[in-house]
Amino acid sequence: MTTSPLEPADLRTRVDKALAAFLAGQQDRLLAIDPALAEVAATVTEFVLGGGKRLRPAFAYWGFRGAGGADSDGVVAAVAALELVQASALIHDDLMDRSDTRRGVPSVHRRFEKLHAGAGWRGSAGGFGDCAAVLLGDLALVWSDELLHGCGLPLTDLARARPVFDTMRTEVTVGQYLDVLTQATGDTSLERAGKVARFKSAKYTVERPLLLGAALAGAGPEVSAAYSAFGLPLGEAFQLRDDVLGVFGDPAQTGKPAGDDLREGKRTYLVASAFGALDEAGRSELETALGDPRLDDAGVERLRAAIRDSGALAATEARIEELMAGSLDALATAPIDGEAREVLHRLAEAATRRSV
Repeated sequence: MTTSPLEPADLRTRVDKALAAFLAGQQDRLLAIDPALAEVAATVTEFVLGGGKRLRPAFAYWGFRGAGGADSDGVVAAVAALELVQASALIHDDLMDRSDTRRGVPSVHRRFEKLHAGAGWRGSAGGFGDCAAVLLGDLALVWSDELLHGCGLPLTDLARARPVFDTMRTEVTVGQYLDVLTQATGDTSLERAGKVARFKSAKYTVERPLLLGAALAGAGPEVSAAYSAFGLPLGEAFQLRDDVLGVFGDPAQTGKPAGDDLREGKRTYLVASAFGALDEAGRSELETALGDPRLDDAGVERLRAAIRDSGALAATEARIEELMAGSLDALATAPIDGEAREVLHRLAEAATRRSV
């Protein structure tokens, strides 16, 4: 039986422990302000601790170890801050996409919409839910900063890591905007789809976490360059796998309704490939149905068939393999610790061979 790449150094358990301790302290702080904030504290805590692959902390931790950093609870707490950045991005993403669920449970804006409706409060329940999601996503982002800087590592180490952390958060935020813009403009070019994938997800999933770990360890430029050569193509492959799962994934495993990306009108690499390969009639059908929130299961199946028959699915799978090959070649020659190289190789496989 293959072990999880999160098992070495007992990383997942330690990251979850660091997050739980931090969030418990934040809950006490919120309750001291007002008991009405209990729902806010509970929602963020359940969202962060209720699931997730913990890939970003893992890449950061093993980037740190690969660059010669010594294990400590402080570095585990530092990399755990990435899960709060991820929580912020997902809460906001679900709101922008109008997603009803996340990991099989109501998304944050739907949870607070239900809270409003159940209590019979004034005004719009939907509007209340939307406002709550914006604020909780912002709160998670603020807390990511607090966890990083309160992790216990020396201030000199944190000062080296700060520019990486700041750049990462800027990139994921503008990447989200480019995603929204691309849906609004209807851009179906592979160039635009690739840029959105790169900045919305790829860089902050793998490359920036690796560089964060390298910075915390005080790594030289040769290590950072190797991490970028390994991490950027791997991050793009990770996002392409996400795009495939968004259209062809099993809801029982992904925790989201089948074909959700099609209803949301996502202009992914997969969809852009289909637009480039379909004839005029096929492009017209895809353009008409893409982004229709009323698209039923039969409609989803028709679009899936069109994408598959166009060759776009096979092309995307081939692109994933191409990116993976380049990434693993870079990892093989990276000037890093041997144990870290082995674990990073396993993390790369987990990131791109997944079904959730």
